[in-house]
Amino acid sequence: MTWYISYIGLYFILMLSMGIYYFFKVKTYDEYLIGGWNTNFWPIVGTIISTWCGAAVFIGWVGMGFTVGLSGYFKFALPGILFCLLLIVAFAGPLRRQRLYTIADLFGERFGGKSGIIPSVLSAFIYSVPTLALQMIGMSSIFTIALGIDVNTGIALSFVLIVSFTILGGLPATIITDAIQSIIVIIGIIVLAISSINFAGGFENIIANTPADYISPLGAEGLGSVLLYALSVGPFYIIWQSTWQRIFASKSEQVAKKAGVTGFIIAGLISILPYTIGVIARQFVPTDMDPDLIFSYVTAELLHPAIGGIVFIGLLAALMTGATSFILQGSSNLTRDLYQRLVRPNANNKQLMFSARISVIIISLLGLIAAYFVTNIETAYQWALRLSATVLVFPFLAVMFWKRVTKKGMIWSMISALIATLSWPYLGLNIDHTIFGFSVSILTLVIISLLTRHDNSEQVRAVYWNDLNSANPSETKSEQ
Repeated sequence: MTWYISYIGLYFILMLSMGIYYFFKVKTYDEYLIGGWNTNFWPIVGTIISTWCGAAVFIGWVGMGFTVGLSGYFKFALPGILFCLLLIVAFAGPLRRQRLYTIADLFGERFGGKSGIIPSVLSAFIYSVPTLALQMIGMSSIFTIALGIDVNTGIALSFVLIVSFTILGGLPATIITDAIQSIIVIIGIIVLAISSINFAGGFENIIANTPADYISPLGAEGLGSVLLYALSVGPFYIIWQSTWQRIFASKSEQVAKKAGVTGFIIAGLISILPYTIGVIARQFVPTDMDPDLIFSYVTAELLHPAIGGIVFIGLLAALMTGATSFILQGSSNLTRDLYQRLVRPNANNKQLMFSARISVIIISLLGLIAAYFVTNIETAYQWALRLSATVLVFPFLAVMFWKRVTKKGMIWSMISALIATLSWPYLGLNIDHTIFGFSVSILTLVIISLLTRHDNSEQVRAVYWNDLNSANPSETKSEQ
């Protein structure tokens, strides 16, 4: 335990020191929430890897590998990576040019008025809060195993450490520490994978003693199940605001594209390892163990504390960076999309900085409440992905490519898709809920847009080819 205490103590001292440094360095609201649109290649690569490798990679995907096998990689991780790469390759350029903060900001600029409320609420509360709660629970499990403290105390400690770092340093501190932490993450998961292979007797012994369904990319349920699951998860990553933040924070379009592609390719290669560890763990872990505990159990059982401590720090780093990213995502939505656009459009820098830090506290407290009281956070997280995708993907594509889309068409598409996806379990339909939600979204979007006229508040243009006024600050100011 001495090794674990030393590593964990040193890690958080360094993190909080970095937060304090950036507390005095960051002077503007733009720097705090979006890094001043001026972040270079390697920090963007590092923060993409670290944010991707959160609780899902280290805890969820090891458990998924343990329960369903390698097919989990093709159901969840690979589709997510491919859709992230699609976002980077196809949209990083035009999105970076707009000089925005959030996905809701895009809708607010294109349609004007209160059109960004629905995506802002989805991002800040429906997605960020349960995802943050998962990170807190993950950190608590490490404190329980490594330090021997109870789960509730661990969650409270996680909250204090996460909110302290985030409120101090904002996105600049997050991105810089992410770049460093990504190295720890990669080393940690590779060390654990190699140790698991050696402990299980090598690849030949593992393959000989593992049922074929756990090794097959298609699993026991076949190609149809893999594709349907991938469809229900993958499209969300087109509108995953964590990636959008990294695009906006990049120094240029070129940095956004090159760093994004590099980061997600590395993340995709890393992501096969937790599933592999989960499959291997079936050789020596009781099959009735809680899948969420597999990672910590394997680390504590297989590795000397001097090495296991490094792996635990890798997990802590992944969870910490995920938590700060999701808090700042929600904070950006509350500050930019609700406070600045709707409550105080002429707020000065001091007011916006205060609002951003208060928003950090609000999102963190909601995450803490969810960690304590929501009984099935993983299910809530999966529904958050589905809701966000069915509500936002087609309106986003319309904003980028279809000049004819109207404000009413966009709003009613979001509302209809939200209602359709939430009501699906009660309708008894013989169709996948995601396909149902997407169908309602696109039909409503097209039909109502064709039947209505553009609102006076709209900037009528297809953003993929024609920039919004936000891309030219002097033009925006002159019109106001």
